[in-house]
Amino acid sequence: MTYQAKLLPREKVFRDPVHNYIHVEHQVIMDLIDTREFQRLRRIKQLGTSAFTFHGAEHTRFTHSLGVYEIARRICDDFQRNYPSQHPGDGLWDDNERLVALCAALLHDIGHGPYSHTFERIFNTNHEAWTVKIITSPATEVNQVLRAIAPDFPEKVASVIQKTYPNPQVVQMISSQVDADRMDYLLRDAYNTGTKYGLFDVTRILRVLRPYQNGIVIQANGMHAVEDYIVCRFQMYQQVYFHPVSRGMEVILTHLLQRAKKLYEDKGSHHIQTPTLLVPFFEQNFGIEDYLRLDDGVLNTYFTYWRDNADDILRDLARRFQDRKPFKSIEYTKASAPKLEKMMALVESVGFDKNYYTAVNDSFDLPYDAYDPANNNTGIKPQIEVRQMDGTLNELSTLSPIVHALSERTTGDRRFYFPREMLHPKDLQIFAPIYQEFQSHVKNGALI
Repeated sequence: MTYQAKLLPREKVFRDPVHNYIHVEHQVIMDLIDTREFQRLRRIKQLGTSAFTFHGAEHTRFTHSLGVYEIARRICDDFQRNYPSQHPGDGLWDDNERLVALCAALLHDIGHGPYSHTFERIFNTNHEAWTVKIITSPATEVNQVLRAIAPDFPEKVASVIQKTYPNPQVVQMISSQVDADRMDYLLRDAYNTGTKYGLFDVTRILRVLRPYQNGIVIQANGMHAVEDYIVCRFQMYQQVYFHPVSRGMEVILTHLLQRAKKLYEDKGSHHIQTPTLLVPFFEQNFGIEDYLRLDDGVLNTYFTYWRDNADDILRDLARRFQDRKPFKSIEYTKASAPKLEKMMALVESVGFDKNYYTAVNDSFDLPYDAYDPANNNTGIKPQIEVRQMDGTLNELSTLSPIVHALSERTTGDRRFYFPREMLHPKDLQIFAPIYQEFQSHVKNGALI
């Protein structure tokens, strides 16, 4: 179905540190940006607790979403200019798909909650499911804007997020191993963290993308630019996304919310300064309106109240989080993992509740995932296809020794988190033997 969208009288632009200008020509895109639900993304940090490690990482889901839209817009422009469809079914780009692709790119993260992934784990939410709800619910401004295009348009946009949209080119533009989402967050996160790992030649990659019947491929002469992109992604995960200090702050945040939830369940809201906006989540009875009221600022306000709470654990964790006192960590392996219970017991024996002051945290990522039909039930091929001059397709890792070295090689580590006092005790004379025993199991930042 062809969807008609009104053009703005004059193109509008957003000045952007990554893409220079973000160009908007459709009225529906401006209307979506102006909705309550999209403006809420200004109040949710893109990298959550990573801002405690990389002080420049204050950028938001709002700026990232605009960036994903801009990359998708540039892909659509390139496809329409260089690979326009000549007849139905030829596998080239049908520009009637532009509007649904751009709206999906803009809205792909609209369902993120405060402190995103930490919040999801505590309250059993899923940002992609909430993205679909916000897009399809008649109660939202986003839905009203989309329905003005056509009654079924919100469902079409949502199906791109769900990866069920019938055109694989549109789906892969937003969600694949070399998509608008990943390209923007790598560039944006590298810029704002001050690191250089995520810098790659996005202009070259966009130039060598092309549509085909089953999605999007890269041309063989652009393979090296994509190699660089894969390596950049690997480096960003190792040096930024998996940083042990950021994870230490995330552990405190997780335990802080868990403690507040337990106090509410055990004693009622008056014991935690009546966190009105969190009550529906403590009770697991919340709807879209409850969800949209939350952002990072709401949680931070409650944390300020909890700094003076009567509960020792809640008060202490709130102060540690706001004052940036991350838990320390050591790496452990499968061989040393049996010692974890002993280490937790030592932490508890000096007065810390092990349920709130210890944690194991595993962070692993697959830098590049080559398709394995035997282990894939979706039928969706996640790998990057390279198109040769004669039109044949080859999976990227079969052509690139660099990507092959990273292919299906999971990277990351397992860490045990605990209060820094275990390594730098204040009450040395009282608990000296316990501290000494704890430290005897630590060598070069690892559990031995």
